[in-house]
Amino acid sequence: MEKVACKYSKKCGGCTYIGEEYNSYLKKKEDEINSCLEEFISEEFVGIEPGRIKLLGMKEPYHYRHKVNAAFARTKKGEIISGIYEEGTHNVIDIAECLIENGKADKIVQDIKGMLRSFKIKIYDEDLGTGLLRHVMVRVSRSTGEVMVILVAASPIFPSKNNFVKALREKHPEVSTVVLNINNKHTSMVLGDRDIVLYGKGFIKDKLCGTEFKLSPRSFFQVNPEMTERIYRTAIDFAKLKKDTLVIDAYSGIGTISLLAAKSSANVIGVELNPEAVKDANKNAEMNKINNVRFVRDDAGKYMLSFVNGDDERPADIKEKVVFMDPPRSGSSIEFLEALTVFAPERVVYISCNPETQARDVKYLAEKGYVVRRGIAFDQFPWTKDAECVLMLEKRKNG
Repeated sequence: MEKVACKYSKKCGGCTYIGEEYNSYLKKKEDEINSCLEEFISEEFVGIEPGRIKLLGMKEPYHYRHKVNAAFARTKKGEIISGIYEEGTHNVIDIAECLIENGKADKIVQDIKGMLRSFKIKIYDEDLGTGLLRHVMVRVSRSTGEVMVILVAASPIFPSKNNFVKALREKHPEVSTVVLNINNKHTSMVLGDRDIVLYGKGFIKDKLCGTEFKLSPRSFFQVNPEMTERIYRTAIDFAKLKKDTLVIDAYSGIGTISLLAAKSSANVIGVELNPEAVKDANKNAEMNKINNVRFVRDDAGKYMLSFVNGDDERPADIKEKVVFMDPPRSGSSIEFLEALTVFAPERVVYISCNPETQARDVKYLAEKGYVVRRGIAFDQFPWTKDAECVLMLEKRKNG
């Protein structure tokens, strides 16, 4: 594959490997994954290559990010710029087009930047706490083409908001909804807790593996839908689900894995702490007419312990248990892992974007009688240091 250079790479720092030959980069990244996890690969491991976790790449590893977040700032000369923060700082790098971001989303951001002066919208100043616009987030649905634009502002008073939306849609009629998100806190978090719908329904829809999902402004949805489909299909395949399998989807979010698992298992429980995510998950289940899944707002570890203690009704026809876990980059807590071993599922499917924390957690599970049977990694974030690794751990019969 032809090398493509990025003129922002030295300042940005986000794409560690940009500009390298793709296959060489994949091999380097694959070696890094295996250096973390190779000690857990036994003779019982089934992989694409014997005794090794294979990293699968993309055919076109550019413009794959379907969610784009642009920060805004002013230069000393008063010029409005937009882009991403320089690595390790809050200095905004002015970027017109990013090699890994969706091109349509980038164009929308640039056009919004051009509209700000005529609408007299001031850029938020982090140091002074003055101004209005902080960020613009754009989500593009791969399956429907719908576009959500989220204007992150320090105040709900947005000048000429109706005319602003009208002008934006004249430039981009594909924009199906515009949401004003209010973030008036001195924080590094992008989104605030309040949403005001300026146009449309306030959400868009996308599909994964034939299942439809509703995406609201704060919904977590993987940014690379093409690779996400491959990851989730692999996870479901690794789980070896049957109708009499009880599935616990820890960290279930808006229900992506739960709803896919429900096609094979009669009893699926998604556990998630975020109330907005639970609400979206229930709506997604209703939208897809899936009735054999329920979502619980709880800590996943605490829920599994309560289940073992009989605090939740156990389905009568269950013969085995499977847990899906897709924790944040920091991995799982020791409390969750302890609860998992008490729950004692026959299989655990562990999805992670960080091989170091995944290795730490797998080591704990290995000491409790689990062995890694299968594993594949995916280049979910091309040109960055991150990848998504799917492992299936099985409890030894004498574990």
